Amino acid sequence: MHGTARGEWRTTPQRAAVLDALRDHDDFVSAQRLHAALSAEGVTVGLTTVYRTLRLLEAAGHVDVVRDSDGERFYRPRPDDGHRHYLVCRMCGLSLAVDSEEVEEWVTRIAREIGFHAVDHTVELTGVCDGCRPGPVDRRADS
Repeated sequence: MHGTARGEWRTTPQRAAVLDALRDHDDFVSAQRLHAALSAEGVTVGLTTVYRTLRLLEAAGHVDVVRDSDGERFYRPRPDDGHRHYLVCRMCGLSLAVDSEEVEEWVTRIAREIGFHAVDHTVELTGVCDGCRPGPVDRRADS
């Protein structure tokens, strides 16, 4: 990883450890959980360094980010084919990539029409997955 137009990356052992730990997770992960995983492996990295590293990776476009209902940020490495949008379950955190071509086209069109350049955007889709959705209430059980 190296400096980019969107963010500066200077490799340090601590940043490399954070990046490796992030790649070891299959799903979105919080800075606190990454820090705990690193600590459990005996890697000495401060929580502040984890946050800073994740912010640098975000600014450089190397991670996708979602927020939970409390505003906490969760990170996952961005796939090689570009950024994605996700539908995230508010109950269990399950995240699924969604086809977002229409969103990308809309952002490009709006930016062009208004005369903006280098536009960034955030689209957050949350809901409750089928596994977490409560079943139908059986009113007969109450009688």
